[in-house]
Amino acid sequence: MGLAIVHSRARVGVRAPDVRVEVHLAGGLPSMNIVGLPEAAVREAKDRVRAAIQCAQFEFPARRITVNLAPADLPKDGGRYDLAIALGILAASGQLSADGLEAWEFLGELALTGEIRAVDGVLAAAIAVGQAGRKLLVAPANGHEAALACNVEVRTARTLLEVCAALDARKELPLAQALPCHETRQADLADVRGQVQARRALEIAAAGSHHLLFAGSPGSGKTLLASRLCGILPEPSQAEALEAASIASASGRGLDLAHWRQRPFRAPHHTASAVALVGGGADPRPGEISLAHHGVLFLDELPEWSRHALEVLREPLESGSVTVSRAARQCEFPARFQLIAAMNPCPCGWAGDPSGRCLCNDEAIRRYRARISGPLLERIDLHVEVPRLPATALRHDAAPGESSAVVRARVLRARRLQEARCGTTNARLDQAQTDAHCRLAGRDFALLERAVESLQLSARSLHRILRVARTIADLAGCESIETPHLTEAIGYRRLERGRERAAA
Repeated sequence: MGLAIVHSRARVGVRAPDVRVEVHLAGGLPSMNIVGLPEAAVREAKDRVRAAIQCAQFEFPARRITVNLAPADLPKDGGRYDLAIALGILAASGQLSADGLEAWEFLGELALTGEIRAVDGVLAAAIAVGQAGRKLLVAPANGHEAALACNVEVRTARTLLEVCAALDARKELPLAQALPCHETRQADLADVRGQVQARRALEIAAAGSHHLLFAGSPGSGKTLLASRLCGILPEPSQAEALEAASIASASGRGLDLAHWRQRPFRAPHHTASAVALVGGGADPRPGEISLAHHGVLFLDELPEWSRHALEVLREPLESGSVTVSRAARQCEFPARFQLIAAMNPCPCGWAGDPSGRCLCNDEAIRRYRARISGPLLERIDLHVEVPRLPATALRHDAAPGESSAVVRARVLRARRLQEARCGTTNARLDQAQTDAHCRLAGRDFALLERAVESLQLSARSLHRILRVARTIADLAGCESIETPHLTEAIGYRRLERGRERAAA
């Protein structure tokens, strides 16, 4: 009787829980059984492992082989356990020394030739392996990604035979190295001509992590402005970049190793479903809001999105995470993103344009704007109209606006004030922090009360106005919120003013 234990990692959403691969050899008719909630791809490992062991010139034991993937109540899928199963069989049969197995974890699918193939979700696994104090062995195609986790020793091997030689101290495996991260030039805000108010709102949104909605006629520059936001945001920290990269790795869509340090910018098409936005599937994968974690989610043509798809954004906008529940699984995905949305003012797009070309009646405009629910709209801090510019403002020799570098410097100063004051950006202040850091003078609070009563705003909108005013004060370098800061913040509830007039 032989027994061997090898460590591997599962993929559950963006987590990588430890899986103990326990291999037991006993007498009886030759057979191989895999237990521990294996799905079809895992059950098929018996054929891949048998062929790989034989191609590596080892003997496949003609005994009763039981492979237990513990914990038994965790569903297992994919070919990520092939290498660990093969090593467990070789160690249990005495063909490989089991002395060094405890210090390692193994991830890799085996080809019939014994070659080790890449699997997904390796970055999250590498981070977890480092926290467990072990070393990790992966396929060469996974080496650069796993090496991003700087707290773990990662080695790569091309074949099962190379792994066995390394474990028997007959071969030194290469150390995985991370690829150099290339800095891509961000689109410059100086490319935006005119639109002073929209540029100001974009700067406020960047300084306080506020959500922003642009409303304007076609071609007025809404998408152009949104695409410039990442260029004025601070660089993500190492931890933030790793967390975002882990989500991209677990999504199955691939990780751009050359640009993983940049903030993500996701711009899904308006035909995307609710599942595409929040994630899901039989094997839950992260959606667009999680892929935009620590970055920007841009939703163009906001009223054209399905109502159901937009409504699923409401909870993540508040909590910064989303829980996807299925019959057999439940996964929580981080979703701390900054929402930038754009919309036309009416179905034809020209309501309010000086040309007077709009053909929509009041009822059509009301129905169009009502596609965005009030609860979603009040979660967006800044509503900004983006008017169509005259041709003279678009001349190539017109004076450009401030560059992204200049605006970013002001954003960084405001962010440093917020971090020193309460450890987070203003948009993410909780109720107690808002009360403590967004106090108003008596006459200013009376002004806010009149605005809330006039616009019929909710308590959520009131607190969001206070947080925006706090950001405006930070950009001005003021210790307290003053009347101009508050009035400007109230002015950014434009669409709610439109709803109040329509109701009247």
